[in-house]
Amino acid sequence: MSNIPVFTEKEILADALEAQKSATALYNLIANECAKKELKDTMVNLLNDEHNLQYGVFTSMHNRGFYPTPPAEQQKVDQAKQTFAPQAHCQC
Repeated sequence: MSNIPVFTEKEILADALEAQKSATALYNLIANECAKKELKDTMVNLLNDEHNLQYGVFTSMHNRGFYPTPPAEQQKVDQAKQTFAPQAHCQC
């Protein structure tokens, strides 16, 4: 009898999603620390690629019912808009 663990599709996708979240965090950190514009642009492009991969994994999980996303309450949406809108339009 083999002691090789058997993972479910949900566990595999959840692991992939966490890996992508970690990758995006690291690419973002690296991009923030780049002193050279060309390197920063490369890191930002890689970050965008990783975000697209993460979204693909998330979509696969969501479509299979492994990652439900209930609709947000309108009050919470409005509150988030008020909280983050000033930051989005920052002229720093």
